[in-house]
Amino acid sequence: MWNGTVESIYIASAAQGPMQALAQVVAIPGEGLEGDRYALKLGTFYKPKPDYELTLIEAEAIEALRRDYQVELAAGETRRNIVTRNVPLNHLVGREFAIGDVRIRGIRLCEPCDHLQKLTGKPVIKGLLHRGGLRAQILTPGTIRAGDVVSFMP
Repeated sequence: MWNGTVESIYIASAAQGPMQALAQVVAIPGEGLEGDRYALKLGTFYKPKPDYELTLIEAEAIEALRRDYQVELAAGETRRNIVTRNVPLNHLVGREFAIGDVRIRGIRLCEPCDHLQKLTGKPVIKGLLHRGGLRAQILTPGTIRAGDVVSFMP
């Protein structure tokens, strides 16, 4: 078993807009994170589907990108909403978990793409392949905070 945490939280109010770091954010089922481009239906890849509500990435993946590929990428540059620590995100596809009191369902991997590479100006695809994070659905409303525990729901 694992004990994970939320390291940081990011939203962008517009497609391709700068990511803003937050100490906490309201999670809204069927929409996304309050103030985020996808909840506002403004995201570059927006579709009214649950896998566009929330994205997560492991802090360890960002560190491995730096260590193994010499690519420096700040957490917010990943364009993911939640950066976790000690959470095996790939194993949460098709499973429910909680971030604090908010229930989440992992939908599919969030693989890196040309769009991310273009926005960052950095060669991220190879280093984040199969480590680019998780697309997830918000199942219950609530507030997600930096430092919240991320736990598996059997």
